[in-house]
Amino acid sequence: MFTLSGLSGTKNYRVILFALTLLCYCVIWLVNLTIIVTVIVDKKLHEPMYIFICNLCINGLYGTAGFYPKFLLDLLSTAHVISYAGCLLQGFVLHSAVCADFSLLVLMAYDRYVAICRPLVYHSVMTKQRVCVLLFSAWLTPFFLMLISTVTTSTSRLCGSHIPKIFCVNWLMGKLACSSSVANIAVPAFNYTFYFGHCTFVCWSYIYMVRTCLKSKENRSKFMQTCVPHLFSFVIHSITGFCDIALSRYNIEEIHPFVAVILSLEFVVIPPVLNPLVYGLKLPEIKKHILKMFTRHGLII
Repeated sequence: MFTLSGLSGTKNYRVILFALTLLCYCVIWLVNLTIIVTVIVDKKLHEPMYIFICNLCINGLYGTAGFYPKFLLDLLSTAHVISYAGCLLQGFVLHSAVCADFSLLVLMAYDRYVAICRPLVYHSVMTKQRVCVLLFSAWLTPFFLMLISTVTTSTSRLCGSHIPKIFCVNWLMGKLACSSSVANIAVPAFNYTFYFGHCTFVCWSYIYMVRTCLKSKENRSKFMQTCVPHLFSFVIHSITGFCDIALSRYNIEEIHPFVAVILSLEFVVIPPVLNPLVYGLKLPEIKKHILKMFTRHGLII
């Protein structure tokens, strides 16, 4: 069993934290499920961009399911422990969800690049078969990479059971290893490099799209409507991911407990809430179909 000490300094705030966490989790389910159902039900939204957005929301529910139920139970309990298998599973779910987010954001950047820079061949490039293959790759690759990382972590001999955080992640379990192996260094290094390449591709595609949009008023309008929400989501994901990586470089126990909790919660709170809100409010087609669906069921008069 591992001991999670991330909540040790928040005893006086547990009731407030539980209420806010439960409210946040309900909001995450509501906003993400709204986008998912809207895209699935309305056939007019069965286009690559909206399908990618739908998968981004599904991944948001998947990732938060690996954190919120356990965290809510810990807020009601005095003993914050987790089993070895549970720790590996939680680390796998959280890491694979973050990586899948970046994979899906890369697909969305590619889709917008083809739509704006090569509009005449868009429908021949983004066929249903190719979209399915791209989505399969976007889900399978993070799962495969994180499975290797989890297996590598599980083979390490541990010399401790104290995790100074509110949830399990692979790099914290790696710090408990009695000795570092080549695999424990090479696998994370490859993963960081691989997803840094994702970020580089997104930046390159947007530089190219901005240059193209400056030449056409129609492309500028398309860029503002469909690319700005994606760019906003990408920046938020990058910032929250960077904060979690930066947190791993410091001794968490030297940081104020409340600040450590806030920094730890960023990537399981901000992207799952903001993604569906940004796309639901900014993209006119999704917004129109959500209002139509709610009006049809009497939720909006």
